[in-house]
Parts: sequence; C-alpha cells; structure tokens
Amino acid sequence: MVADKYAPTDLNIPDNYVQHTLKTTKPLPPVTLRNVWGEINWISVYLLTIPPIVGLYGALTTSLQWRTGLLMFSWYLLTGLGITAGYHRLWAHRSYNAIVPLQIFLAFAGAGAAQGSIRWWSRGHRSHHRYTDTDLDPYNAQRGFFYSHIGWMLLKPRRKIGVADISDLSKSPIVRWQHKHYLPIMTFMAFALPALIAGLGWGDARGGFIYAGVIRLVIVHHSTFCVNSLAHWIGEQPFDDKHTPRDHFLTALVTVGEGYHNFHHQFPMDYRNAIKWHQYDPTKWFIWVNRRIGFASHLKVFPDNEVRKGQLAMQLKRLRRTQDNLTWPSSSNDLPVVTWETFQEQAKRRPLILIAGFIHDVSEFMGEHPGGEHLIRKFVGRDASTAFFGGVYEHSHAAHNLLAMKRVGVLDGGVQVIDDIEKERRIPPSQRLLIARYDELSSGSSSSED
Repeated sequence: MVADKYAPTDLNIPDNYVQHTLKTTKPLPPVTLRNVWGEINWISVYLLTIPPIVGLYGALTTSLQWRTGLLMFSWYLLTGLGITAGYHRLWAHRSYNAIVPLQIFLAFAGAGAAQGSIRWWSRGHRSHHRYTDTDLDPYNAQRGFFYSHIGWMLLKPRRKIGVADISDLSKSPIVRWQHKHYLPIMTFMAFALPALIAGLGWGDARGGFIYAGVIRLVIVHHSTFCVNSLAHWIGEQPFDDKHTPRDHFLTALVTVGEGYHNFHHQFPMDYRNAIKWHQYDPTKWFIWVNRRIGFASHLKVFPDNEVRKGQLAMQLKRLRRTQDNLTWPSSSNDLPVVTWETFQEQAKRRPLILIAGFIHDVSEFMGEHPGGEHLIRKFVGRDASTAFFGGVYEHSHAAHNLLAMKRVGVLDGGVQVIDDIEKERRIPPSQRLLIARYDELSSGSSSSED
C-alpha cells in the first residue's frame, strides 16, 4: 500500500512523546571553545551580521531622503505583515482563510522579511507552541533572553526540535511554490524591489536599497525576534501563568501587534492578539479589513466565556496570594472553649467582651474606640452582641474585621442572643468571600467560623 505523502507526521508518535524523546535521545555535546567553530550555523550568522554592517556603512555614506524614509517605513509594515498576518496567523495557526490573491501577496511580503519560507517558518513555530519552554522548543525562553532572541539561530541546535505536522501546508500549491523559489523571491522583495521603486520613482535607488532594503530588513528581523524573547520576558500574564509568554504594549508596538503573547499562547487559533479595542494590534485590523472587503473569511475567535474564565482564574490566583499574605482572625477550632463563669472571672483582670459567641480582649483598643472608652467598659464581662450588631450602633465593616482579630476564646455553649443575629453577619466582612482551592472546599478547611 502506497503511503500518503501528505499524511500527518505526528499521527503515530507515542502518547508520552515529550518525556520519551527527552529521555531516550541524547543532545549534542555542549558548545565549548574547542568545538565552537564546527557548531556555528554560518548561514544564519552571515544573514544576521552582514545586513547590520552593510546598513551601518550605507547610512554613513548615503543621505536619507524623506520619500525614501517613507518607503522604508511602508516596506517595514508590508514585510512585517507578511510575517504576522501571513506566516504566523494564516499559515502557522490557520486562524482565518484568505483568497488566493491575498495568499500570494502575503507569501511575497513574508519572503521580503528574509526569515525563511512559509513551510520552514511555520514548522518551527508550531513546534514552539506545542513544546513551549521545553528542550523541544526551538527558541526555548527558559534558556535566556539572548538565546530565544537570536542565539538559537547562531549555533546548531543541541536537539532536534519536536515533531509538528505541516501536512496541510504541504498540500498548498502557493506554499510549495514559495518554498521552491524562496531565494529569488526573497532577494527580489527584500532588496531589488525597494531599490527599483526608489530609483524609478525619485532617483534614489541607492537609498532605496540601503534604507528600505538593508536597514529595514535588520529592523523587521529584530521585530520578529522580539516575539520569541521580549514577549516571554516583560509584561503581565492575565490569562495563564503555566508558561513564560506575557502581554505588554511595548512588545506589541515593536512587533506589529504580536505583543499580547500571553493571550496568543492560551488561544493560538484566535485571529486576534489583542482583544480590547484600545490595544495595539495592526495585524488584527489588517485581517478584519480584508474580511470586510471579501479577501478573508472564517476568522476564528475563541469563545468569550472561556477567555473570561482564563482571566478570572488568574485574578483569583492573584487574590489568593494577597489573601495568603494577610493575617486572619483565629477560628473557633483554634481557640480555647471557656465557660461563662471563667469568662466572668477573667474579665475582672482584663477587659473581655463577649460578642457573637467569641470572647474578645479589647485592652489595646479601650482608649481608641471612636465612641469613647466608657462604651466599651460598660460591656466588660457582658454580652455586647445586640449592641454591636446595630442595637446601639451599626458598626462598619472595618470595625467587624478589627474586632475579629481580638478573639481569645469561645464561650462554651454560646448565648441565646446569637440566634437573633443572622449567620452571615456574624462572619467578619473580610471573610464572607474567600479564595479557596478545590481540595480546601472538599475538606472544609477554608471555613472561617467552623
């Protein structure tokens, strides 16, 4: 039986592929001064070092005309969108469909960024998402900022990157054609065409080559590289903190909208990187406009309900950390049980007041009571529940919280007036809503009053 050349490459991998691969395959030896020359990826080194050198020389010897500067910025956006809207969101993640003319445009524009073919780029990016922050991730952020930004390209990888299926891309005639003819397409889009536009347009072919070609290429390179480095380094994690990706406006600004990376890694097939109207994501706007004019369709959007669950989970996690850093009152299980007689006897030696079944030592608060010390002294050795819960004054939430911190005991058997107070009101306001883990709920250990 003839095998299907477009069959998924990850169809028959073991269920424990990551663990199995890391355990059974040995990485290449570490790079040392003795073997470094043989471990350098010279093609990447040339591609990443020659343009900055040529660009610096060109900038020092070629004046920048305003029209050439405008072309440089426009070419940066065009080739940047070729990567973000094309290579990334269309082909790597299949987050929307594009008609053939738009696919061709993005294939040419992406080639102008000189970051490899659609097929090669998407293969590595799918591995990055599938094996994020592991040794099977081609630009593993756990290995440091420099490595994830550019280091992973300068040296031969210590391990073969994790398997990722690209059978869908292999079926695309546009992807296959661009992969086959990538080098001439890249040369034309990255250098020749901007030089031709500037030369034929306003007689500045040299400026077009230097500024819109070479220097623009250096900028768009590091713009994309920031998604692998900066987006895993600065910012917040509002949707998930299992891995390193983060959201930050600065990263979005320098990556044509790819800076809301925490959202993207949590919901990778969503055509958006930014979900709020004010967040900077020109790639999202570009795709949306193309849908409006009929060039794009089937824009994938993750269910808002599930997005909000992710946000809520992280908000609860942050609140739990805040909650754990606060000092809370003792529960009834942690306090001694005291008889009425003992309470009466001890109240002769220190100011003890009974409220809602708890005995409170108010010795440090006597002189600080806003209504005066005499109101507290009146209830020493007595039950002040009715007066405290609105009989004399409806105390604030802060007063309830502060009172709970002064618990020193529980009255044996309680007192009758407790039944006249709603159960919820007996619980300090700060403890009526608490963040609890599922195992705490099942064991009842999160309860403040039991």
